Amino acid sequence: MNACIVCIGNELLSGYTADTNSRWLCEQLLGIGIPVKGVWLVPDDHQRIVQSLKQAEQHGQIILVTGGMGPTDDDITRPAVADFLNVPLEFKQELLDQFHTFFARMGRPMAEKNRVQAWIPKGCEILENPRGTAAGFWRQTQDLRVAVLPGVPAEMMYMFETQVLPRIQTSQADSIVQNAKVRCFGLGESDLAQRLGNLMQRGRNPLINTTCGAGEVILHISAMARDQADAAALIEKDKVLLRELLGDYIYGYEEETLASVVGGLLRQRRKKIAVAESCTGGLLCKMLTDCPGSSDYLLCGWITYSNSSKIVQLGVPEQTLSEYGAVSEQTARAMALGAAQKSGANVVLGVTGIAGPGGATDQKPVGLVYISVFYDGRCSVHEYRFPVANRTGIRQRAALTALNLARMQLRI
Repeated sequence: MNACIVCIGNELLSGYTADTNSRWLCEQLLGIGIPVKGVWLVPDDHQRIVQSLKQAEQHGQIILVTGGMGPTDDDITRPAVADFLNVPLEFKQELLDQFHTFFARMGRPMAEKNRVQAWIPKGCEILENPRGTAAGFWRQTQDLRVAVLPGVPAEMMYMFETQVLPRIQTSQADSIVQNAKVRCFGLGESDLAQRLGNLMQRGRNPLINTTCGAGEVILHISAMARDQADAAALIEKDKVLLRELLGDYIYGYEEETLASVVGGLLRQRRKKIAVAESCTGGLLCKMLTDCPGSSDYLLCGWITYSNSSKIVQLGVPEQTLSEYGAVSEQTARAMALGAAQKSGANVVLGVTGIAGPGGATDQKPVGLVYISVFYDGRCSVHEYRFPVANRTGIRQRAALTALNLARMQLRI
């Protein structure tokens, strides 16, 4: 089956609200082997919604709709979907009772406007929303499956995972779909595709797709088979092939992160780590502490954003800063050595760079970053010139690259 997604709301087209729902839904559908053939962003306009649904019907057997399910006058998804399905709206007393209970639990009276949310297209199954008042609904025929969900991401995600996904999987009962993720870092998407060759060919089983960002590429493997054992065997065979082709570029699987993998290696080797950050502003330390149990191996971190703090906190020589600048190989090295001396850590990562948009020169452009790695008495420094996306992107890329350098060092 193929799927289409229709996201409704004026705010999505004005730029005030980012459309995160369709991206998340695409990933979930890909995970069960269902490709998305199109995404529509539609304003709160009855006819435009109906037109988009009719277009989506031409391309997919599954249509997922989000947004426009609230109690205000611009929330017109229900009547528009009813027109598309060619059925009337039907009042559901049980939903109204649930709304009263919901507001009573919060100690608030229910506004009369909420009654509109109790109207559902006739013949549709109600999708419960325990996290809000906007119930969703599901309609399935021989040729089409339609799920309509609220636009609030937390509510939509919960309802999709608990109520829509099982219905979709039930309709695929003649086959089993299993999924796996292989996580890579340090290899561009095009270079990776070149290495994989026809492994990414469309129509292949297992199907391999990629998503990428900040230097990371995730390979999504989706295998379809008669039973779980056969699907798992197909996935494992592809994992072996990927390990042969990509080697150390693969850092983990499923929901592992670079920080969790580095933490595991530190724990195995009984090493302690410290960090000294400038342009990343604590992001590197955050990534490490996002992992449960990081106190086993993380000693401390410094955010030495100014030159004076580099001098006072880490002992970076003033002459080094005046002669080479804060963004330099020499300063990065001095940061790591100073942090190692003060913390007693076996492993230290130092980061200094220009995240922009200002502060650059012809010799030192935005995206220039130096990362130092201290490991058991030795210190190396690596220079990078990251693509200029934005300040956040450069900082994230720098922090992840530092973690990957630590990973590679700890694997030796």
